Amino acid sequence: MLRLTLLEVVLRILPEEFLVIFAVYVFSKTVINVEKYMKSSIIYIIAVYVIRFLPIQYGVHSILNIIIIIILTVNINKISIIKSIQASLMTVILLFICEGINVFIVQYVFKVNVKYVFSQPLSKIVYSTPSLVIFALIVFTYYIYLVKKNKLSEVMNGEII
Repeated sequence: MLRLTLLEVVLRILPEEFLVIFAVYVFSKTVINVEKYMKSSIIYIIAVYVIRFLPIQYGVHSILNIIIIIILTVNINKISIIKSIQASLMTVILLFICEGINVFIVQYVFKVNVKYVFSQPLSKIVYSTPSLVIFALIVFTYYIYLVKKNKLSEVMNGEII
């Protein structure tokens, strides 16, 4: 069980999960439908919160989160299943890489005890924020590239136009 404080939900989970759904749109090269984006993001935030309370081993929640992302982006956002799976996996892998880089920097560059830092909610938020910022920079940079190159496709009734 991965317990969350209200502070963690507001300062970490909310922005991260909105960014994850945005990243799936970007990596699937789909134009964003704001209404569907908001709906799927809110449902995903609730799902992540609930999944964290399940009595499962660490890591299983990540697989469940990927499944939820795929289900939401296929059913609500009407992104094709293949693109949704590819984009979801790319998003989660990129997020893990950013978090790994962040933990490496915290532990080996700043010489901070990672176990202690991540056991305290406020320090966990502060020390994990750089990974979210790096992830956001990568996703937004790629989004700007796609917009400039006019490589985003619209989805109408489940079909790419």
